[in-house]
Amino acid sequence: MSSATTPLPLDADDVARAARSLAGIAHRTPVLTSRRLDERTGARLFLKAEHLQRIGAFKFRGAYHAISSLPAGVRARGIVTFSSGNHAQAVALASQLLEVPATIVMPHDAPRVKVEATAGYGAEVVGYDRFTEDRRAIGSRLAEERGATVIPPYDHPDVMAGQGTVARELLEEVSDLDVLVVPVGGGGLLGGCAVAAAAMRPGLRIVGVEPAGRRAARDAIDSGRVIEVPVPRTLLDGQQTPEIGVHPLAVISRLVETVVGVTDEAALDAVRTLATTTKQVVEPSGASALAAVLAGRVEVTGRRVGVVLSGGNVPPDVLAAALTRAGPG
Repeated sequence: MSSATTPLPLDADDVARAARSLAGIAHRTPVLTSRRLDERTGARLFLKAEHLQRIGAFKFRGAYHAISSLPAGVRARGIVTFSSGNHAQAVALASQLLEVPATIVMPHDAPRVKVEATAGYGAEVVGYDRFTEDRRAIGSRLAEERGATVIPPYDHPDVMAGQGTVARELLEEVSDLDVLVVPVGGGGLLGGCAVAAAAMRPGLRIVGVEPAGRRAARDAIDSGRVIEVPVPRTLLDGQQTPEIGVHPLAVISRLVETVVGVTDEAALDAVRTLATTTKQVVEPSGASALAAVLAGRVEVTGRRVGVVLSGGNVPPDVLAAALTRAGPG
């Protein structure tokens, strides 16, 4: 575990640099509020709408910043990454904008909407079996063969700095938050947001949310080291990574108060609530932070709470399943 004297892999200045590189490129997404959600939770909720970001997820921020930060000669040799979908689309679009060839390693069971969108931005898609094959090994082999650079989905300081602009923007708009709740898959978003938030609002409670059946973040925090867990079968496909990254863990173990788990059912209820109450279409992973709040996994009564809605690329059948569920909303 990172000690209090060990330098973190990034700081608030890195997030500020990322904000400058993204200005005029990434959307400055709105912060949404809902009286009905406030009444239901007994709190004041401020929803950072990253499902309205380019490619429909926060991932564009980190991908664009990391790729644009590479020397031009390095970029020209191409980019390789591995992702279940949102980072794949982000790298594909960022590479298109920067005129860089991109190869994306994606699982065969990734949502078709994400695969098609990735290919639509001009990237080459290479499939693999997420339950039996090592996506890092495949990506590393392709990068070596092609002389390309690997831009991982989360374990990279520039990627994390880009993701940290989510919290930076939220706190620029709503400075007096008491709690910030953020989804965690590989930890890039949570780690980046924690760095930005801790600098801008010292004392802010920061909570991460992962699938209930995947304890990668919780076990890593408890043990102080990266723990690889079996890939969970969950509708929260954006959080199916088997571990969190080394760089994110260094930040999360120091700056994040706790990580909690949410079930698929709670996430679907949050997707339904967002659609019926705020008229927003958000994917289960993107709604996981709100799911934790609505399910009582985070104490928010009487608090001003920032909630990151991290993505909106939901398959039609999953959205239909959420909308036809019974329950409050």
